[in-house]
Amino acid sequence: MLRTISNSLRSKTPRLYSTCTVPQAMTDWTKKTATLNTGAKMPVIGLGTWQSQPGQVEKAVEAALRAGYRHIDTALAYGNEAEVGQGIRASGVPREEIWITTKLDNPWHKRVEEGITSSLKSLGVDYVDLYLMHWPCSTTPDDLQKHYDDWDFIKTWAELQKIPASGRAKNIGVSNFGIKNLEKLFAAPTTTIVPAVNQIELHPNNPSPKLVAYNTSKGIHTTGYSNLGSTGSPLHKDPVLLEIVERTGKTSAQVLIKWGLQKGWSVIPKSVTTSRVESNFDIDGWSLEDKDVEALSSLKDRFKVCGDSWLPIKVFFGDDE
Repeated sequence: MLRTISNSLRSKTPRLYSTCTVPQAMTDWTKKTATLNTGAKMPVIGLGTWQSQPGQVEKAVEAALRAGYRHIDTALAYGNEAEVGQGIRASGVPREEIWITTKLDNPWHKRVEEGITSSLKSLGVDYVDLYLMHWPCSTTPDDLQKHYDDWDFIKTWAELQKIPASGRAKNIGVSNFGIKNLEKLFAAPTTTIVPAVNQIELHPNNPSPKLVAYNTSKGIHTTGYSNLGSTGSPLHKDPVLLEIVERTGKTSAQVLIKWGLQKGWSVIPKSVTTSRVESNFDIDGWSLEDKDVEALSSLKDRFKVCGDSWLPIKVFFGDDE
């Protein structure tokens, strides 16, 4: 059942709603799910596919599902939905056991119905479990540096709200929304459904505590992307992380994945290497000490893997911390 918006959600004063909590002593992390505001249960660890090279995605998805993953994240903008679908079919895992997330691309904001139709066709499935507005920014199909003058994400969300009734997306949500834009969304009279998920960049150098808390206060589950920073990022050379890796005998990726899970959000680490896909899923039976979670949460360096300089309008306003 979709959570509908109330007057309290339109208020700028947060009110706490129940949402996913992850017990620190939990050992079967690979079986853990987050209960969304719709009642749907989403696996808390999935395979991300952003920036995965063509020809590699199908094998990565197949390997992930064979290793036990049951959550695959993709997007129309990634250009790999067809490969994701091929990997799902090759794995032999029944469709109903897999959580599939995909996203509406910016040039499709005025064509939400066409967007979901395109994604389902590419994936080769009848429905997705979660359909996200990828960015709070529309762009014209002919010029990706131009924002529609007569359209904003409020109108896009109004169209997205029609999708669950068709059964073609079980849940809907947003991505890359900060507090300012979420408050704008909630204030709109056309907003009748609370996003089930807000997928945002989350790692120790971009921890976004205010935004995560705001999501939680509104009953929105937080999913973190770019959990491992990025290739060659300074995060993997941080002495705090290196000390934890040395002491625990875990990989830096495993530590960063577990940090996110123990902070209470779901994670979608990306890899196309079978051994790393499997290693990233080797997270059962151990937890970080509270002091390690706090130490990683307290890193001073800041960087974003994905900013907004490439968009025609600003979407990040420094309101996440």
